[in-house]
Amino acid sequence: MHPLYIQNSLSRKKELFEPLNAPHVGMYVCGPTVYSNVHLGNVRTFLSFDVIYRYLEFIGYKVRYVRNITDVGHLVGDADEGEDKIGKIARLQKIEPMEVVQKYTNDFHDVMRVFNILSPSIEPTATGHIIEQISSIEKIMENGYAYEVNGSVYFSVRKFSEDYPYGELSGRKIDELMNNTRDLDGQSEKQDPLDFALWKKADDSHLMRWPSPWGIGFPGWHLECSVMSTKYLGEEFDIHGGGMDLKFPHHECEIAQNIGANKTPNPVKYWIHGNMLTVNGRKMAKSEGNGFTPEELITGNHKLLERGYSPMTVRFFMLMGHYASTLDFSNDALQAAEKGLTKLNNAVEALGKLQGASEDNNDIDIKALSDKCFAAMNDDFNTPILIASLFDGVKTINSAADGRIELGEGQIEDLKKLYSGFMIDVLGLVSEGSERAEGSEDLSSNLLDLLVELRADAKEKKDWSSADRIRNTLSEMGITIKDSKEGSSWSHE
Repeated sequence: MHPLYIQNSLSRKKELFEPLNAPHVGMYVCGPTVYSNVHLGNVRTFLSFDVIYRYLEFIGYKVRYVRNITDVGHLVGDADEGEDKIGKIARLQKIEPMEVVQKYTNDFHDVMRVFNILSPSIEPTATGHIIEQISSIEKIMENGYAYEVNGSVYFSVRKFSEDYPYGELSGRKIDELMNNTRDLDGQSEKQDPLDFALWKKADDSHLMRWPSPWGIGFPGWHLECSVMSTKYLGEEFDIHGGGMDLKFPHHECEIAQNIGANKTPNPVKYWIHGNMLTVNGRKMAKSEGNGFTPEELITGNHKLLERGYSPMTVRFFMLMGHYASTLDFSNDALQAAEKGLTKLNNAVEALGKLQGASEDNNDIDIKALSDKCFAAMNDDFNTPILIASLFDGVKTINSAADGRIELGEGQIEDLKKLYSGFMIDVLGLVSEGSERAEGSEDLSSNLLDLLVELRADAKEKKDWSSADRIRNTLSEMGITIKDSKEGSSWSHE
């Protein structure tokens, strides 16, 4: 077995993976802020860490995978001032914030199931850990790295940087940050523009609020991840992951908070960052107007799509790019992925029908192919190289299926094990409509449930064209939507 190497964002080097307490591995990944439907840019991040999780388990590690739900504290614009993203939606729709949270948490889980993304070991919420966040703030204040002003508490970046480095992860220096920080002309309570909120005083208009030693308020966005990661994985743990866009300020602030509270100089051993999905070279984002929802992608109901694509085609397309590289989304790329996945699936199907000879073919080395597959994943989880290696094996399988070469029974069994292991267990590619690798719900059933829920959302927003489009698309597939007082359901005709 080749050793596993990981590109560590902190050191900017590819490092040998040596867990703190092998065979146990602790991995924390920043989860969604549940104020809207998930778009595919989010899906790519969670899919990347799904494959990392799968591979670590595949090679024998016991992984505790923690992925949070942000249900409070994330302000509009990722700032320290303004409105909570969830509270804003709740106020506009005149509903409870927890209704917003529940709705979009359900949507997030539905989408994860559709793309066969495994559930984490623990999925903690920010609102479920208010007590721990208050306790952590108290520790940071006791250690001299935070101060209270008018019921709010701020982390002192300047004071912290006197004792520990700040900015190592993002490569930013204090002086450069100061030069690039807008002076607030005394409008801010902060002692320094670089400081960030640990706890914010809540005014009467703020819907989400809790009592604290500093008065009624709510926690800062960065704090929750520091608290929940260390609670479930310890003050030092192996892997922390998230999207590249979280490196600064979110992850930089996390490191400062962890050290500020626990005085542990290296709280995370390996930082891993997934890169963004682009569309025609531009970042996929709601603000750009190019963020596809899963429903749009599957039905093809988007101005940039020629037609719809299946969830496994999309998953395969994303795996054809390395997690740390940008991946450009296009119809041509999706159609190429569709053809490639079909070719792989056809080969696996042909493999299942092969009859082997009693003796192995000495000209064919299955172990060399297996070693190439492991070497690809052991080189910073290089899924594109793994897929290329699997295609190399397809040539051998097709040659055997066509009668041009003969394989031994043992070689056929080794190939079956190799393709099952890497395609299903590692890459998470399952036949559309087959049972998931976890043996849980049917993928096609999950997909239909999601489409019915998205149609209900569209009707609620009076987006009749989208609602009709979903109904008509399903009708063409032989599926009827039935509306009732209790809600909507689907059935096969």
